[in-house]
Amino acid sequence: MCSCGFHSSSSGVSRVRSTDGGHGNLLAISDLHIGYDENRALVEKMRPESDDDWLLVAGDVGEVVADIRWALETLSGRFRKVIWVPGNHELWTHPKDPVQLRGVARYEHLVAVCRELGVITPEDPYPVWEGPGGPAVVTPLFLLYDYSFLPQGCATKEQGMAYAQGTGVICTDEHVLHPDPYPSREAWCRARVAETERRLAELPDDLPTIPVNHYPLDRHPTDVLRYPEFAMWCGTRLTADWHRRFRAEAMVYGHLHIPRTTWHEGVRFEEVSVGYPREWRLRPGPPATLRRILPMEVKAGDGGAAPGVGRGRGDLR
Repeated sequence: MCSCGFHSSSSGVSRVRSTDGGHGNLLAISDLHIGYDENRALVEKMRPESDDDWLLVAGDVGEVVADIRWALETLSGRFRKVIWVPGNHELWTHPKDPVQLRGVARYEHLVAVCRELGVITPEDPYPVWEGPGGPAVVTPLFLLYDYSFLPQGCATKEQGMAYAQGTGVICTDEHVLHPDPYPSREAWCRARVAETERRLAELPDDLPTIPVNHYPLDRHPTDVLRYPEFAMWCGTRLTADWHRRFRAEAMVYGHLHIPRTTWHEGVRFEEVSVGYPREWRLRPGPPATLRRILPMEVKAGDGGAAPGVGRGRGDLR
């Protein structure tokens, strides 16, 4: 067992949960988008490498609650532990979804679904990975974005949105991701950042972390976007130092549909998305390959995408 035991917040609620050690792998995937039949088939074939493997799911499983439930139930029946964070697609109030909840109510409904399935969410105590490469606290995060990754030459959200509209690059979130009861998505983001920062600051100082978020904690992964203005929907500057401040061993994210490993200020950033069928068909190797986060499978200096991956987010949905 990890020597840290349990760590409790001032409210008495445990924020770190010790787990039994094992000999498995800490694996990750994101952007499953199982509304596509080809992607659903990939999930049906997805298996762990050992009985002790954990799986991190970094958002965008799907848009419809029934689909999200199916995927997480399927995966949680195969992996020792599944940890999920929401992407923007899970938060959409999609017209084809019988569950028409919006904003916080929708997120809370998804958390309740996960708890029925035994899947860990950002609302639960952070688990400690004590297998090979550990110990490390896995910290599932739900932070959203606040439009602070502005296009070059823009100083405000209004200027950035005007620029994006001029190029025809507007994320579908603007129409179907509702922030209720918050007045805006950026207000919801800032509330999430403040609460999450408080929780992370309570973690033991002697343990590294594995932050898992749908969006990267730092802007640098968006530098290779095909449409740079799409970065406004890809994170917040408020977390730019979190990978250092909170001792990240590796930062796991998705959303960009550019699966690759980069290194930033000595920290490994792992983009683990599957993406849409028309994207993954163009990549070398088999689709939906689970990325091993611990024990580490890449070396320092492995700084970019696999050959042929190219520049992502050609589809702005």
